[in-house]
Formats: sequence, structure tokens, C-alpha cells
Amino acid sequence: MEKRKSPVVSVLKVIASVLVVLFVLAALGIGLLTLVEYKPKDVEPIETIPSATGSAKETISPEDELTFLTWNIGYCGLSETADFFMDGGKSVVSQDEESVRSNLLNMEKIMAQVDPDVVYLQEIDRDSTRSYGIDQVADITENTFADNSAAFAHNFKVLFIPYPIPPMGHMDCGILTSSKYNLTEAERVSLPCPFTWPTRIINLKRCLNVSRVPVADSDKEFVFINLHLEAYDDGEGKIAQTKQLAEFMQAEYDKGNYVVAGGDFNQTFSSVDTSMYPVQGEDLWASGLLDESQFSDDFSFAMDNSTPSCRSLDRPYDASDPNFQYYMIDGFIVSNNLKVESIETMDEGFKYTDHNPVKMVVSIKDEK
Repeated sequence: MEKRKSPVVSVLKVIASVLVVLFVLAALGIGLLTLVEYKPKDVEPIETIPSATGSAKETISPEDELTFLTWNIGYCGLSETADFFMDGGKSVVSQDEESVRSNLLNMEKIMAQVDPDVVYLQEIDRDSTRSYGIDQVADITENTFADNSAAFAHNFKVLFIPYPIPPMGHMDCGILTSSKYNLTEAERVSLPCPFTWPTRIINLKRCLNVSRVPVADSDKEFVFINLHLEAYDDGEGKIAQTKQLAEFMQAEYDKGNYVVAGGDFNQTFSSVDTSMYPVQGEDLWASGLLDESQFSDDFSFAMDNSTPSCRSLDRPYDASDPNFQYYMIDGFIVSNNLKVESIETMDEGFKYTDHNPVKMVVSIKDEK
């Protein structure tokens, strides 16, 4: 007579089989993602987008005043109603496609009203699951800044991110510089990555988007550096990336060039008073502190603390809450052969993204 198998044993065998299958699938997934991992070179040329109308100027005049605008547009998916799981919230994708398109359109209107000479944009998607495959680079360069030249550098390019539930999915994202001046040369400069395998394969590969414009009647260049430094490291990544930025800027300044680095530093400049934006809880994302002594006296730091440049994503925005968490992490570093005429964090109320835009006007100093 055949002995019956214990129901418990049968269940355990099924569970074991399922676990083996899941393990094999996970191993295959990690193997595939490792095989197709985005591995940019230390320095490489990047895509430049010519002016659609042919209106971009060829040189910068020493008499020109340049208006810069930097804005982390949060892939048009982080409006005032959004939260985000990496910052203490719950959502992976908190906006529908119609909202993403609406956020993009409204931010384009604001940028058009400012009419800057140079624009640094961060977290701009080309074909990502989280923004429904909308090519935001094409939309902005063809519509809002059709007269401009532009350069795009990837910093987040992953076939598929399988976590959390629902998963983040495909990522095709980067940083875009757009200018009324023709960008004669543009390159992607890789920054140190603080993550190791396998975490590294589904993480951002931070970089500098470096573009150049000749200065009229001289052999000098105006160097535009667009950046988005590390956010979710233990601090060492930010320090290493800032060190490389300082060395790069110094080398350009020593050549006699004019240099403006700007963007989302995910750090507050050490000279900036942030006492009006106190830390509200240990569980919330915390910004880093950029030690200005890492840079020589050849540079100055521009960050307007009268208005916060970023808000927490642990929950939807609540302007009425006096304990809501704010940050000062967006600004500019400027070589001292330039004069900062003004710096302003524009208060857009975080309606369309979790960052406010920062506007700066600079001029070339009279060196006679």
C-alpha cells in the first residue's frame, strides 16, 4: 500500500520550488541588467541639438549680461500633490499622464516668461516609465527654446528597475543645457559613483554637462557646467563629486575662461544661513553641506535663501503647515572674473515640481 505524503511536506516542496524559481529569475534579471549596464566613459562628447530656427548667437560679447536659470523639473511628475517613496512618501508614480503633460506645459510657460540666456535643467526624461514615455527634451527644445542651441547628457539610463511594487521600470533621464548662444562643444564628464555592484547597475551615474561658447575678441571661452549631484549616498559620494567639480572648475579658470556651474547640488553651501528651514525629523531626507573651502578664492557661491529651493516629498505639499520640511540645495558657483548682479529663488509654490527655479544674472568684469 502506497504511503501517503504528508500535506505539510507537499506544501514545503511547493514553497521550495517557488523560491528556487524566484531565485533563478532574480539571478537572470541581475545578470541581464549587469550585461546592459550604462557605462559611460570618463569624458565623452554628448549630443548637441542645434537651434531649430538658426537664431543662436555664435559668441558672447564682453558687454553682455547673461541671465541663467536652473531648475530641477522632477520629470514633470512631482507636483504639489506628489510624494515619493525614496523620501519617506508612498508613491512610485504619483501623477497620471495628463498631469505630467500639464506640469511640463506650465513649467515651459514660466521659463518662457523668464527668457533666460542659459538654462540648466535636471531630471528631464526622454523615455521613462514614470513619465509615460514623453520626450521632454524634444518638447522643450522644439517648443519653448526653439531659438536655442542645447546639449543633453544622460545620468540615469536603466533598462528596467524592478523595485518597489509597482516597479520604477525603464529609465531614460538626464540633464539639459539650453542656450541662446551656439554651443560649439559639449561633453559629458563622469563623476565618482559611490555605489558598488549590484546596487550600482540600477542607480544614477552622475555627471557634469559641460558646454562652451567663445567670447568675442578673445581666446577665452564661457564654460557652462550643469550638474545634479548625489542624493541618496552616505555623504562620501557628494564630497568626492564636489572635489572633482572644484578641480575641473579651477582648471578652466586657470586657462582664463569664465565658468558658471549650477544646478541641484543636493547640498547647502556652507556660507548660507538655513536656520529658517530647520530639520523637522530624523526620518526625512536630509541635504548635505557643501564645504566652500573645497574651492579656491577664485570662486564665489550664489544661493538665495529668502525662498526655499526644494521641499520634502514625504507627503503632498502643505504650505499651511509651519513644520513642513524645506531645503536650500539649488544655486550656482561662479568664477571671480564674473560679477553676480543678482540671484533669486523664484517662488513658484512647488505647484509643478518639488523644486523652485533659481535665476541669476552675471556680467563679465572689466579686466582693464
